[in-house]
Amino acid sequence: MFSFIVQIIAFHIFKIKLEGEFPKDKKFVIAVYPHTSNWDFIIAIGIRRYLKEPIHFVGKKELFNPLTAWFFKGLGGSPLNRKKSENTVEAMTRLYQEKDVFRMAIAPEGTRKKVSHWKTGFYYIAKNAEVPILPVIFDWGKSKMVFHPLFTPTDDIDTDIAYLKSLGKGAIGKVPKYT
Repeated sequence: MFSFIVQIIAFHIFKIKLEGEFPKDKKFVIAVYPHTSNWDFIIAIGIRRYLKEPIHFVGKKELFNPLTAWFFKGLGGSPLNRKKSENTVEAMTRLYQEKDVFRMAIAPEGTRKKVSHWKTGFYYIAKNAEVPILPVIFDWGKSKMVFHPLFTPTDDIDTDIAYLKSLGKGAIGKVPKYT
């Protein structure tokens, strides 16, 4: 029911349009940016329902408490213990190896605030799991979400990150000052 409601919010209230094609590949990392508001997640759940495709995410384990775990797991979430000494990239790589279909959405900024540099975990997860990256631009200024073609990371992280960032040039987040 929640997914249905946020689908209505996404397409009828915020009038989000989709551009590009969502790939049918079974495994890839989805890099969604800019990420400036909790609304990004809510709208993404509505779009996930519309696409009828499994899309996953990880969230801090505190979100997956006994009262809310069923809800977040039902939306495709997996808990992540950020305080544990376990390497996050290795843990995510294992999820790709264990599952037949796994498409994990990550905000490269790592926060909803304005950042000067992206976190690189999404990139190394894709490299280690040997899966491509789906760059998705969420442009609230134009009320659209753009699915770019799958991108296979090379061994030149600086060039790859610069390219991925360039795809979102001019996009405005829900909170423009954080874009």
